[in-house]
Amino acid sequence: MRLRAVIFDWRGTLVLTPTFRGWVAEALRRIGRDTGQAAEVVAALDVDRLDAPGVDADAALHRETYHGAFRDAGFDAELADSLYAVESDPTFTPFAVDAGPTVRELHAAGVRIGVLSDIHFDIRPAFGDLPVDSFVLSFEHGVVKPDPAIFRIALDGLGVAPGDALMVGDRSTHDGAGVEAGLPTLLLPPLRDVDDARLHLVTNLVG
Repeated sequence: MRLRAVIFDWRGTLVLTPTFRGWVAEALRRIGRDTGQAAEVVAALDVDRLDAPGVDADAALHRETYHGAFRDAGFDAELADSLYAVESDPTFTPFAVDAGPTVRELHAAGVRIGVLSDIHFDIRPAFGDLPVDSFVLSFEHGVVKPDPAIFRIALDGLGVAPGDALMVGDRSTHDGAGVEAGLPTLLLPPLRDVDDARLHLVTNLVG
């Protein structure tokens, strides 16, 4: 049977995940500081702490976690606020060159499009006029991957059964858990450059 829906992960799949150095450099640039300090700032930060379990399930927890790490690293308030603003800026994650065309092609063929992301802020504005039928953002539901519940929420939002949808992501530990909810799942290498074109694999599978 033909698949009726595709559920895309966001960062690493449709858009480029910022590097720590790129993130810090942008935060420094926005407040008029020397971007050459980026490596020093990253070295002072406990980056593993930023990926604490469940941090994307609650926006307030996410903010507390990040700002706590910034304080412990000795960052001043201006730098801390700029770092958090960049981390929460959907425009700071450029789309892969084939993301828009792929979403439009699938949608035009009658395939419903979902976006499922472990994230602490609203990414909808980043999609502009791209035809997405349903967004499931972890902070809005209090659950994160790999919990099968978040995949079921995405399926319900699209009105399809697990066997009628394809989950597309870039992390086996998170997106790969779609199989536990009965979803056929395609795992792609994480996006490393916006010019990497790999989403044709999705359209090939959906047919």
